[in-house]
Amino acid sequence: MNILVTGAKGFVGRNLVSQLHNIGSGKAKEHALSGKSLTVFEYDLDSDLSDLDSYCRQADFVFNLAGVNRPKDRTEFMEGNFGFASTLLSALKKHNNTCPVMISSSVQAALDNPYGESKRAGEQLLFDYGRETGAKVLVYRFPNVFGKWCRPNYNSAVATFCYNIARDLPILVNDPDVVMNLVYMDDVVDELVAALNGEEHRTGDYCEVPVMHTITLGGIVELITGFKDMHTDLSVPDLGDAFTKKLYSTYLSYLPEEKFIYPLKMNVDERGSFTEIIRTSDRGQFSVNISKPGITKGQHWHHTKNEKFVVVSGHGLIQLRKIGSEEIIEFEVSGDRMEAVEMIPGYTHNIINLSERENLVTVMWCNECFDSRKPDTYFEKV
Repeated sequence: MNILVTGAKGFVGRNLVSQLHNIGSGKAKEHALSGKSLTVFEYDLDSDLSDLDSYCRQADFVFNLAGVNRPKDRTEFMEGNFGFASTLLSALKKHNNTCPVMISSSVQAALDNPYGESKRAGEQLLFDYGRETGAKVLVYRFPNVFGKWCRPNYNSAVATFCYNIARDLPILVNDPDVVMNLVYMDDVVDELVAALNGEEHRTGDYCEVPVMHTITLGGIVELITGFKDMHTDLSVPDLGDAFTKKLYSTYLSYLPEEKFIYPLKMNVDERGSFTEIIRTSDRGQFSVNISKPGITKGQHWHHTKNEKFVVVSGHGLIQLRKIGSEEIIEFEVSGDRMEAVEMIPGYTHNIINLSERENLVTVMWCNECFDSRKPDTYFEKV
């Protein structure tokens, strides 16, 4: 299948093209077209017009994502959004190619401004083309789209907020109560791939992305501002909320390179070290424990707190004893055979490094974050 993507280097185009390559190469196995022969013709501003003619002759599907958002002159709206669509459709007509054509429009097409008028004109041009040629046409009126690879300080508030907040730069919010309707880039791409398979979602004459999120501008800023501090307090957002999960991934894509890495506090003593990695409000905390050769750690129990230990390197012994009992339960553990061992409430427990030379490295999860005011930890040897 030959697929023409115009505006291939733009925000939507770049994400779509990369996923089409993943699908064609068999890397994106969840798609019906995975591993099948896909040739993607990428056309953008720096392409030669003769290439467009050749692509229109060979295309089996056209994604027209080319457009103008922020021109220097208002007349460029019509030239970029209507004029190019006219050139594209004329080339398809020239070669009697009636393959399906998708066009990227905007909810602003319903507004009476130069941008909206140009988008509306492009839509009408495509509808007329479909009636004239019998070709299947798909018009998507996208709301605000957010995700990775969007140009900040251009025409996306989310991209600008993510970029600026990650760099401690000021942002401007005129009205935090403004309600935003947004679609996430991965959902957009999934919908366009579905359209490629003839499974687009339609409402009347228009196609749509079935997953949309609604939130105030102030709500978006509050979430992103919270993300900025998470490297410091080791927290993570509520990833059970679909919008928060998508916005957090978007924010991370705008981090400056020097913030890709951040220090963790290692609590070091003669026995080794203990380092917290992640703290959550409702799913506990993750830590890594390093025990030096021959060292025993633990020797305590909890009423409610429970933990899971996974030795990832070294050779050790985990012992548990129920309070009030003399029976000791033992598990020999090794990084060569990873197993999770439960630290049961009401059982005193320890972990012993059996090696004489190697450190014992254990990844630990606890159902609650450590609270020095109520540690629920009571010393007692196993």
